[in-house]
Amino acid sequence: MSDLSITRKHRSLKPYTPAFFSGILLGISFPTYPVIRLELLAWIAFVPLLFSLLHEESFGRYYRKVYLSMLLFSSISLWWVSLATLPGGLLTIIAQSFFLTVPFLVFYVLKRRAGYRFALMTFPFIWVGWEWAYMQQDLSLGWLTLGNSQADLVGMIQYADTTGVWGVSFWLLCFNIIALLGWMDFRRGHHPLFHVSALFMLIVLPLLYSGYVFSHESDSVSREPSVRVTLVQPDIDPFEKWQKYDSAEMMELYYRLTDRAVRNERPELVIWPETAIPFYILDGSYVGYLHSLQMSLNIWNVSLLSGFSDIVRYPPGVRLPVSSSATYDDVSGGYFETFNASMLLAPGFVLPQVYHKIRLVPFAERVPYVEYFPWLGNFTFSLAGISSWGKGSDRTLMQLDSSRHGKVVLGNIICYESIFPGLVSEFVLKGARFLTLVTNDGWYSTSYGPYQHLAIGKLRCIENRRAMARCANTGITAFIDKYGRSYAEIPWWEENVLTSEVPLSRELTLFTRYPDMFPKAALAIAGMLIAIAFIRKIRLS
Repeated sequence: MSDLSITRKHRSLKPYTPAFFSGILLGISFPTYPVIRLELLAWIAFVPLLFSLLHEESFGRYYRKVYLSMLLFSSISLWWVSLATLPGGLLTIIAQSFFLTVPFLVFYVLKRRAGYRFALMTFPFIWVGWEWAYMQQDLSLGWLTLGNSQADLVGMIQYADTTGVWGVSFWLLCFNIIALLGWMDFRRGHHPLFHVSALFMLIVLPLLYSGYVFSHESDSVSREPSVRVTLVQPDIDPFEKWQKYDSAEMMELYYRLTDRAVRNERPELVIWPETAIPFYILDGSYVGYLHSLQMSLNIWNVSLLSGFSDIVRYPPGVRLPVSSSATYDDVSGGYFETFNASMLLAPGFVLPQVYHKIRLVPFAERVPYVEYFPWLGNFTFSLAGISSWGKGSDRTLMQLDSSRHGKVVLGNIICYESIFPGLVSEFVLKGARFLTLVTNDGWYSTSYGPYQHLAIGKLRCIENRRAMARCANTGITAFIDKYGRSYAEIPWWEENVLTSEVPLSRELTLFTRYPDMFPKAALAIAGMLIAIAFIRKIRLS
């Protein structure tokens, strides 16, 4: 290649350099491994990209810049999904990158109609409104909600108990835009005192609120009762699960670990991870396994919360639920549906309390809208030999019989559901005094995917002021307090048990009571500003 060709190529790529830097900064600002703490980079990550869009009039190049930036952001943050399924991982990154560009499309229109600065001021409202609206439908992944980048910065984000993660996203966009405007004014020779002062306040106010919250921590904790919980991490590689173990061997592993924990720690509740029981133990054909489990609970005198595979059979002639993706059974002449589920079993041969997972990983656990278009089921990326889980419909709470406190209500969420703020808040609003999470992050090997998942769960604790007992198959198993701090953990890929007291809370935060208030307000303000921009353009024309 000649020097002239190299020079021309360099010139053609140079306009994309700011977009490249923004994508990199956004990607590495998301939680990775515990020793890497780069979340502060998200405070300025949008600045290069937004500045490069100032004089960009060509929509083609505008969109290429934006998509490049969002593609890098998604690739760095979500590459680990491909460890479970390469086609699914690539589809996730490509699709997520597209959805992240939507607010920038609105920004482009506003910039052309009402000017760059007007578009900048509107952008935080557009972004947060879109983040929330995007997560309301089944096709959304929702993992890259911008505020999630700050999940480990618990000393800064305690205000999430008022605004939720949406307020953290809004704060980040405001900081970026004020920093950009201050830098632009400084380049023009103006003193950026106003912008510096605004940035200072954006740092100080969250810290003051966190200081206030933590100053009242001792009084709050001293008034709260607790339950003693044991978490069992079996350390089973999900890719080798069916080759290495049969059903009886898996149950024996859990029995051995649980028996040791019960004898040494005397918990009131034992938790096994997601799909710990990977067969239909409540179905009649597995009655022997269920009887054995119930006998063990009677001996241990402890309740068990476990993930399992559930099956619901619909007799011939019964009308199926609207959300059903049931399969016809030639033998019975009826339909059946399988669910990723959890159950709470108590000693005494009482009926189990069952919850069916509501939010399922798109295409991996369930193809969105397959109930309306059955042929879409061909596009699933199965990880467990099951082509499509059924979609749960009830926010089922579970009641634990505590020897110290009587009946204690808990809300159990399953794996991916922990990224949905509104769903978790519904459990708390209905009466859950602490949260449990069962998950299997073993699909993602030693990547930082499991650490990201753990970090996002911390936000749910802060938003609702509820402690969480998080039980994972291969890690990270942990106890998290209501301020988002992990106070006990089992390292990943280690067979072990962990026991601790889990505080029981009753307070309802503003976010718990009104989880959609902030993003809906942002969406309304964005709509109003967009309307003003169009009216303004009409008046000027």
